[in-house]
Amino acid sequence: MKTLLVSLLTCIGMASYAQGPLTTPEKYAQFIPLYAPGTMPNSKGLQLSDSIANERIYRVGTPGMYAFFPSAQENKGAAVLICPGGGYERLAYVISGIQLAKWFNSIGVSAFVLNYRLPNSPDLVQREIGPLQDAQRAMRIIRQRGAEWGIRKDKIGVQGSSAGGHLAALLGTASKDATGVKDALDTVSFRPNFMILVSPVVDLGKYAHKGSLKNLLGDQPTDALIKQYSTQLRVTAATSPAFLVHAFNDNGVVVQNSLLLYEALVQHKVPSSLHVFPFGGHAIALRNNPGSTELWTELCEKWMIEMGFMPQSVAK
Repeated sequence: MKTLLVSLLTCIGMASYAQGPLTTPEKYAQFIPLYAPGTMPNSKGLQLSDSIANERIYRVGTPGMYAFFPSAQENKGAAVLICPGGGYERLAYVISGIQLAKWFNSIGVSAFVLNYRLPNSPDLVQREIGPLQDAQRAMRIIRQRGAEWGIRKDKIGVQGSSAGGHLAALLGTASKDATGVKDALDTVSFRPNFMILVSPVVDLGKYAHKGSLKNLLGDQPTDALIKQYSTQLRVTAATSPAFLVHAFNDNGVVVQNSLLLYEALVQHKVPSSLHVFPFGGHAIALRNNPGSTELWTELCEKWMIEMGFMPQSVAK
C-alpha cells in the first residue's frame, strides 16, 4: 500500500486500512473503505472505478471516507462526518468536503469526507437507499473506532451542503438500519449526535430542488416515496439537534427547505439553530461569502460549544 502524505494532519492508527481508489482526494488524506470485499449491500457486483473531473466525483466505485485529524494537542474529542453536495449527480468533494474538513481540524474537530454511492450508479439495486446506507456505515465505523482516534462516541455529528445536507438530514432522522450488512457493526449506533446543514435540500415536494429529486428518486416517484424522503416529515423527538444555514436569495435550493425543517424541529422540541442570511445564493462555502454570511463558521463553532458537542478549549 502506498504511503499517503497528509498535510498538517496526524493520521492515528490508519495504517491497517487498504488504499482506496486512485482519486484526486488521496493527495489530501487517508482513505477508509466502508465495506470488506464482497459485503457491500444493495450491489449488483459490478466492478466500477471512480470517475472524477473538475474537482467533482461523478461515479463512486469504492464507497469510503477520507479521514482528517487535528493534532493530538488540539484534539477536542469531537468528530464530523461530511456529506459533499452535488445534487445527487456528483460529489463536490473539495468545496463542500475537503475545505470544510480542514476548517473542522483548525478548531480541534476530526473530520471524515464521505465518498458515497450516487443514485445513478449502475451497480445499485435500489437507487434511493444507496447514499443513506453508506452514511450509516460510515457513522458506525467512526463511532466504533472513536477511542482509537481520540473521539468521544457521544460527540459525533454529520455535516452536509445542498444535496449532501439532505443526506445528512436523512441520517439524522433515520430510525431504522438501511445497510443490511449484518456484521459486528450492527450493534453500533448510526445516529449522529448533531447535524450541521448548509443550504440543505429538505423538501422533495412543493419546494424540491428538481435535480436532486430526479436523481435520488427517479423520473416518476410516487407520492409515498416523496413523503418518505422529505426530511421535515421524518423529524421526531429523537432527531438530532441541528444547526441550519441558508441564504434568503438562494434560487437553487429555496430557503423554505430550511424553514420547514426548523419548524418540524421546533414542533418536536429538538433544540436547534437557524441562520438565514440575506445574501450568499446557493454558494455558501467556507470563505469568500458576502457580508454577514461570512460569520456562519464562527456561529457554528460557538453553537457546538454551547450545545456541549465540544469543549471551549482542550484540557491540559
